[in-house]
Amino acid sequence: MVIVQKAPILSDQRLETVLGRYIFARQKELILDLAAPHAGERILGVDCGTGNYLKLFREKGCTVTGIDSSAEMLKIARNKLGDSTELILGKAFDLPFSDNEFDIVTLITSMGFCCNPQKVLAEAIRVCRDRVFIGFLNNYSLAGSQQGLKELFGFPYSSDIRFFGHDEIKSMVAGVISSPCVSWGSVIYFPSVVYDYFSKLDELFPFRKNPFGAFAGFMFPVKYTYRTVQNPAIESYELKAESHRIAPEAIRGILKEAKND
Repeated sequence: MVIVQKAPILSDQRLETVLGRYIFARQKELILDLAAPHAGERILGVDCGTGNYLKLFREKGCTVTGIDSSAEMLKIARNKLGDSTELILGKAFDLPFSDNEFDIVTLITSMGFCCNPQKVLAEAIRVCRDRVFIGFLNNYSLAGSQQGLKELFGFPYSSDIRFFGHDEIKSMVAGVISSPCVSWGSVIYFPSVVYDYFSKLDELFPFRKNPFGAFAGFMFPVKYTYRTVQNPAIESYELKAESHRIAPEAIRGILKEAKND
């Protein structure tokens, strides 16, 4: 059975190669630098795929939860992460979680495959209480200039993946949160053939505030907006009036009981 792997940047097969491990290491450096996870924090990986990015956060002592629309990918993730990790079959645009439930929510290439990335982003912000990380393929990079080049950069994707510009992502964030404070950067500047001869060339370029890498990351903080049911609001952050809506009452205990029935 062939599994079409959408959410992760690199397939598990590609990660078994020297080049794949190098590209993933560069992505890991950017993700961990921007998201800055701390032991004990709760992490949600939206469209978590086979769990490679969740594993990064668990290695930092975080409690990780993943959600994906593919049961096959979640099965692979379960084999990697074990039964102690919560993995849920579900959709990125309708997250079955309470408001402000997670310290960090990650959207790593999730928005590149969805029909309504703004809605997916709004859901990620709703369930987050501290910061959101967005990883995406960069339209300003050489890989983004032509779809056919992406495989040369180690990203074996079909032509339906969407590339984003930095200004486009920032505009979507600003559509949900007023005046967002965004930290960003990018990695992977050259086609994969270059790394066969100059394996450390990519590391000569700073990844903070560099707009030209093929894989880009945005991180922005959020604060408490409100809690459903018995948990009172502690703080609030400014949502634009048209974006503020009543969140679904997705209470974790109720969900688990329903699952067990």
